[in-house]
Amino acid sequence: MSARILIVDDEEIVVRSCLRILGDSSYVVDSAQSGMEALRKIEENEYDILVLDIMMPQMDGLEVLQQVKERHPDVDVIMMTGLSQIQTAVKAMKLGAFDYLSKPFDPDELKLVVDRALERQRLLHENRNLKNEVSSKYRFENIVGSSPRMQAVYGLIAKCAPTNSTVLITGESGTGKEMIARAIHYNSLRRDQPFVTVDCNTLSENLLESELFGHVKGAFTGAVANKRGMFDSANNGTLFLDEFGNIPLATQAKLLRVIQEHEFRPVGSTVLQKTNVRLITATNKDLKALVAAGEFREDLYYRINVFPVHAPALRERRDDIPALAFHFLKIFCAELEKPLSDISEAAMSLLVHYDWPGNVRELENTVHRAVILASDKAIHQAHLVNIINAAPRPDLEVPRTSDDLKRIKKIAREKSVEDVEKLFVQETLRRNASNVTRSAEETGMQRSNFQAMMKKYNIRVRDTEYDPGESESDLI
Repeated sequence: MSARILIVDDEEIVVRSCLRILGDSSYVVDSAQSGMEALRKIEENEYDILVLDIMMPQMDGLEVLQQVKERHPDVDVIMMTGLSQIQTAVKAMKLGAFDYLSKPFDPDELKLVVDRALERQRLLHENRNLKNEVSSKYRFENIVGSSPRMQAVYGLIAKCAPTNSTVLITGESGTGKEMIARAIHYNSLRRDQPFVTVDCNTLSENLLESELFGHVKGAFTGAVANKRGMFDSANNGTLFLDEFGNIPLATQAKLLRVIQEHEFRPVGSTVLQKTNVRLITATNKDLKALVAAGEFREDLYYRINVFPVHAPALRERRDDIPALAFHFLKIFCAELEKPLSDISEAAMSLLVHYDWPGNVRELENTVHRAVILASDKAIHQAHLVNIINAAPRPDLEVPRTSDDLKRIKKIAREKSVEDVEKLFVQETLRRNASNVTRSAEETGMQRSNFQAMMKKYNIRVRDTEYDPGESESDLI
């Protein structure tokens, strides 16, 4: 969409000059010859840029500028001024003007300052869209899962998000602890400030302290320049410390001071720095057990455990597995450009009854691999059994109604047919040394039909024997 620009000057010759200069570009350019006319047009239309003269009768440019910035703060205003009005132009900048031009100005000067204003608006628009996208993504109601266990988590997020309380998120690996932390941040009053993550499990004690608190030049070998720490980078925002149970005792003592006093000292520095961060920590360890073993400070534990949130394991909320599976199916089908749209009932039953030691992360990876393996419109049980190392379950569930019985019988039939077909193909190929042509002949099937069944169950072999006239494309 073309940018809209409004030229405002009481001198018609100036207006005509600006229209001529900017009219050759891909802009929509309007004009007004008084402040009142300009304000009326701005209310009636959406403008990106206002090129505004300072000296005008009845209502001068400064008054127009003030009213425009109050009502339409996103409109960038470029002031036009005579050489004797530089001080007034500076005042206009303080009132929110983007820039000013001294009359007379070259056509290129006007084009340059307009282009700079539009580029600034483009960047601001992209940044605003990105923030909105991220914020929307981590709204807690957009986290997949409607089971009672997850509803309880949503309730806790809603209660703690508007506060500045320190939060401790516990749960097994892969349960989405960072997702919960981001949901808390992006639903808080700090949502427009930084969200900074530190994985405390990947850094040595010295590097962790430098990462958290920063360091000064010469503090240790390799410290060739000053470095900001994460407590500084996350100031006024949220600092998320993942794998918090792995922090060494010496660093724990320094963290306790930061939490208590809201100040820290960079490594090698004698100067204290203030910080205003909201702290969210996460761990898959039993911190109480670590306290009892002397491996975690008891006073720090009580400082971070102000508002505990537990991320349930996936096996504890099996009702959410179908929604999560289809969520990941949609993501990976779009990413891999594959036209899958369904998960068979037998495959879904396998997903729901598996215990998922790797939790949501393991389910995500499983669906990802299954999408890669699938060759038709759906993920079938055969795409999963070797991935999640789980045998198919004949006892899917105990039916309660006649409709349940019909559905479960259908699932059992589909599962049985798939299992038999897959074994049929595998055993036939084994007897014929993976020769597709001989396998098809032995079974009395056309080669193309036998290949289709191989493709259905992702069975790929290369004929060990084939006719010399057979093209390479005929080989599986």
